[in-house]
This record gives sequence, structure tokens and C-alpha cells, in this order.
Amino acid sequence: MCYNHYMERKVKLEIKEFYHIYNRGVEKRTIFQNSSDYKRFLTLLYIANSNQPLHIKDFGFITIEEIFKQDRGEPLVAIGAYCLMPNHFHLLLTPLVDGGISKFMLKVQTGYSMYFNKKNDRVGAFFQGTFKSEHIDNDVYLKYIYAYIHLNPAKLKNSNWKTQPKSFLNQLKKFIVEYSYSSLQEYISLDYKIINPKPFPVDEEDIIDYNSIINDFSEFPEDNPREDLI
Repeated sequence: MCYNHYMERKVKLEIKEFYHIYNRGVEKRTIFQNSSDYKRFLTLLYIANSNQPLHIKDFGFITIEEIFKQDRGEPLVAIGAYCLMPNHFHLLLTPLVDGGISKFMLKVQTGYSMYFNKKNDRVGAFFQGTFKSEHIDNDVYLKYIYAYIHLNPAKLKNSNWKTQPKSFLNQLKKFIVEYSYSSLQEYISLDYKIINPKPFPVDEEDIIDYNSIINDFSEFPEDNPREDLI
């Protein structure tokens, strides 16, 4: 059992298991105001995923692309997918070391909160409590979460996107595929910077095939509480 901010988590975060991790800004506030904010968080997904106490300032004044080429030590987690939205984020993770997810998320959320608060001259809590986690216990659910995360930008076009017919998602193919702050870009280009797909038992061809994405999302059993996700 792992702990974060003195709160006991209901979901055990164990090595070789898969988890959907997500959180949003306190009071549903916007957490990414511009491209610089998105890039800062993406940089943290790379730097914080390390067994070393690294900080962005340690790398000096280099571009985000150059940071992704730097040695960061041994990773704490493998990231299978991610998507950043204006007021929340989604991650698909598996821990590579004991306590890996909790250590990683503490570094990411603390680092980004400090950056955002300093930049905007604010104080106080930034994220809505500790991160949320859902255990992915079967292959069907895993494929659904991949689809759910990569289709999340559809929410920018329709807040009720989860209940729309397939035709709605088909119309958004170009928008979804070209969304800049999603791991779908890395899968399509095969240029893996933040993600490490190897530990995840999903065919990478299915991940990038848009029809497969829609089917994996739309055909998921209706009795699963997917409406609880943000």
C-alpha cells in the first residue's frame, strides 16, 4: 500500500500491473494556460521519471527536444500513454520499482505546482488533492484506456464526447491525430521520448489505427463506470 500526502490509497500500485492515473486543477481551474505550460509538464514527465533528484535547472538553457536526449538515470515508471488537457491530465503507467508511481507523481505534481504558482504569483493547493488511480486488470480494459486517453481531446469539441456516436469521433480524426499534447504523436512517429511501450501488452499498430481506437472505446462494456473518469 502506498501513501501520498498522508492519505492512504485504496488502490495498490504494484510492479507489473497497469494503472490509469489522472488529476485536475483545484476547483477545476485551468492548469495549462499556454504552450509553455504544456511543454513544462511534458518536460517534467521525462525528468521526474528518474531515480535521481533531477531538476529542470540542472540542464541549463536548452530546448525541450535537447532535454529528452539527456541521461536521466533509471526510470521509476514506464509511461504507456498520456494526454494533457486544459484543466486535467491522463497517464497510463506501470511501476518499474517499488513505490515508483507515487514517487514519480509526487515529483511531477510538486514540480509543476511550484512552477505554476511562481509564474502566476499564487499560493495554495494547485491540484485537486492526491492523484486518482484506476487499476487496469484485463486486456480489454487496457485497450479501452489507451483509446480513452488518446480520444480525450474530443472533449475540446464537445463536452459530452463520451456519449456521442462513432460518426462524431470519425469526423475528429485529423484533430485527434494532430493534437500536440498526446502520446499518440509519439506512437505515430515511432519517436519515443516520454513513453516506453514495451511493458504494455498491446499491439502498437492498434494504438495508431484510428478505426481500432474508436472501436476499442465504443465497444467497451456499458456496465463499466467510465463516466467517473474526467
